[in-house]
Amino acid sequence: MRLIVTEAQRHREIEHGKDLRTSPIIGAAIEIHRNLDSGLLESAYELLPVHEAQLWTYLRLTGKRVGLLINFNVPFLTQGIVRRVL
Repeated sequence: MRLIVTEAQRHREIEHGKDLRTSPIIGAAIEIHRNLDSGLLESAYELLPVHEAQLWTYLRLTGKRVGLLINFNVPFLTQGIVRRVL
């Protein structure tokens, strides 16, 4: 018998042993994506280099070590998550 595993459950298994500070954020984003789907079909969802540059800037300015870029315009949200560590 094969159990059905949700994307959120797969994420929790992958995250086991990784940075636990981002797990609740990613889990919440997965739930939002599940309920609202991929959102608007706009180019604003593309992860352009400027967005990553902004993330690095925000990490340096705030003194935080871990940041996430989340693109909701993907079939499975885990495909749209970029984690950066300063």
